[in-house]
Amino acid sequence: MKIAITTPQGNVGQHLTRMLIRAGVRPLLLTRHPENIPTSVAEYADLVEANSFDPEQIVTATAGVDAIYWVDPPAFSLDPLEDYHHATESIAAAVERNRIRRVVFQSSVGAEKRHGAGEIDGLAETELALDACEVDVTHLRCGFFFTNLLLDLASIRSGCLQSVLPTDFPMGWVAPRDIAEVAALILLNRDWSGRHVRAVHGPEDLTWSQVASILSEELGREIRVEHIGDVQMREQYLQAGMPPAMAEAILGMSIGLREGFVPEQNRTLLTTTPTNLRGWIREDLTPVL
Repeated sequence: MKIAITTPQGNVGQHLTRMLIRAGVRPLLLTRHPENIPTSVAEYADLVEANSFDPEQIVTATAGVDAIYWVDPPAFSLDPLEDYHHATESIAAAVERNRIRRVVFQSSVGAEKRHGAGEIDGLAETELALDACEVDVTHLRCGFFFTNLLLDLASIRSGCLQSVLPTDFPMGWVAPRDIAEVAALILLNRDWSGRHVRAVHGPEDLTWSQVASILSEELGREIRVEHIGDVQMREQYLQAGMPPAMAEAILGMSIGLREGFVPEQNRTLLTTTPTNLRGWIREDLTPVL
């Protein structure tokens, strides 16, 4: 079985690549920068330069592929939802023209809302496009990545995190490595077909207040969380250099999840993964602070 992986250097893709290699698979890595793939990995993989926003490049790169782990790559752009649309066109074209039999798609909790969740709306579009293809597909509805904290190191160092979500709002927090493990098991399992949705909720639901408390205990100094308004957060995004549409798309994710959102899947044994936030902080966050 020939398995392709997009964004192989991403938070999930880097773990998934190594897991498949250890399982005896020689994965096909689709990346815009093959030169950035470590030599230790490239030795056991096939590399193809391809831009996930370019349908023709993806169709050419995936000829002969049996299964693919698809990620709509993040984009710092004037119109991120348009980029998601191009990524959707790419995977749909590859599936249809190359008759790829199986897709595992890295989606997000909130995609079931379909509209009104900012950047997550782009993932919903990809889900719908894959559902319309004649392909066996599993959508991984992932929770909030632990690694998002790495994007806010300055705030952690200052001792104050900010969120537009209420500080007592619970949500699933998940380690990207655990998402990779779920993806690997699904890709290597030949005994499924049809359309499936698998939420990946992490070990427990956490509020921002609980996250701040865990950070304080693990880092040995006080970390607090401050609830701020949408207007203030939007202004901060713009001051950081985000294009207006991108600021709206990122802010819209939080707004969409806090207002009128009912998850399609509740937490179960199938959706609960093992890595807890404390362990991740010790292994991944503390060394970079």
